[in-house]
Amino acid sequence: MSEYSLTRVTIFASVFFIVSIGLGTFAVIRDPTVGTEVMTLFRDQIASQILSDSPAVLAGKIFLNNLTTCVLLFLGGASLGVVTVLILSINGLLIGAVAELMRQQQGMLFIAAALIPHGIFEIPSFLIAGGLGLLLGRALMAEWHGSGDAAAAAVPLARLFLRIVVPLLAVAAVVEVFITPVILSMIA
Repeated sequence: MSEYSLTRVTIFASVFFIVSIGLGTFAVIRDPTVGTEVMTLFRDQIASQILSDSPAVLAGKIFLNNLTTCVLLFLGGASLGVVTVLILSINGLLIGAVAELMRQQQGMLFIAAALIPHGIFEIPSFLIAGGLGLLLGRALMAEWHGSGDAAAAAVPLARLFLRIVVPLLAVAAVVEVFITPVILSMIA
């Protein structure tokens, strides 16, 4: 695997993710109740379970939740990338829907303050994990065609995951819990 191929598949994952964000945004512009339903689901299923925790525990839970998603993005490559693309698209749709609803209610400055501080670490980690998953799927296809060894290809991919994705997720969780709220309080 070359750095060039990781860059290519990560760009592909990024384009797919951006298109999904656009579709989520468009869905809320067309019907704002979509965004309201997504926010209600998020509040009931996720936020209510974690927001009562101490900041350190919350950072740990956010890290583990994002790590689980990234592991699924990576291992989703074993489905020839179908699961990887599905997870990227679902996350993109949700981010697009929530961001558009919040933009309508709070404005663009709020969205930027809520997403950029930790998103500069979290989103690349998701996209790189997605790219690694697509490379894993490609390695499986090469093995099926008799021109590769998927298990041998998976080892350097997993090393990259551990070396790049995991640290980015750890930084993102800390920033999301300790820095993003401070920035949000300054603009509110």
